[in-house]
Amino acid sequence: MTAARASSRSRRCVRRRPAGGRTASPRARARPTISGVTSPGLDVPAASAALLRDRPSGLEVLLLRRTARASFAPGAWVFPGGRVDPGDLVEPVAQETGSGPAGVGETTGELAAARRAAARETAEEAGLTIDAGALVPLAKWRPPAAAARRFQTWILLGRAPEQDVTVDGGEIVEHRWMRPAAALQARDAGDFELLPPTWVTLWTLASHSTVEAALAGGAATAPELFETQIVKAPGGLVAIWHGDADYRGWTPSDSERQDPEAADRAGAARMGGRHRLWMLSTGWRYERASC
Repeated sequence: MTAARASSRSRRCVRRRPAGGRTASPRARARPTISGVTSPGLDVPAASAALLRDRPSGLEVLLLRRTARASFAPGAWVFPGGRVDPGDLVEPVAQETGSGPAGVGETTGELAAARRAAARETAEEAGLTIDAGALVPLAKWRPPAAAARRFQTWILLGRAPEQDVTVDGGEIVEHRWMRPAAALQARDAGDFELLPPTWVTLWTLASHSTVEAALAGGAATAPELFETQIVKAPGGLVAIWHGDADYRGWTPSDSERQDPEAADRAGAARMGGRHRLWMLSTGWRYERASC
């Protein structure tokens, strides 16, 4: 089984497909959205733009490699982006133009600032000029509560302009256009360092063959909130999110600590929903199933 494929071993569970083929159970449809989210004092607003282009081999996404000297995520491959600056802030408005699904318009001031930040950071890091208003919100990520700085990051989708990428040579030292599935495989091969939000976004994009399909899939669903919980597992770590039966309460049994496959079987046997990313030394694997 490849890293870019969700696993669900219970016949009573319905596997959750990524954008483009999304069919959700009532439980899955109750997922958290961005509406009403408040930001504690330690939270830092941020935004990233996943820029897409069509090529004969299929959809490609732009990835940038951070310098090994960076204070945050050194050496990691990321989407263009960064924190929201004061100059990105705008007054809230009643309705976001082109806001798409219901619920997005309730946070238009925050979303508009995120779009502006993503466009500005893309110009600074990659030398590309993009239309901030055309960016499609896909998800918002919040790291574990224990993090010293909690970057609340919007992931926005956009069509890449027909321009040459020019990295800034400081914070960003390299760029690549890659098929999403190839980037996931490169991570498991030890060639790429990816953060969980980047990995899950690439996994979602891997189901789309064209930019149009990816943007349509993102626009068809309200942005999703991922509040991450990290727990230890045999051979690595597990990131758990809403919809997982063990969210905010999972402790591996003795057999699960000794054998990752036993942990997987035991979880399925409990007949609970699963929404997690297994980050093991043998590879990363995403599970999303609702029961």
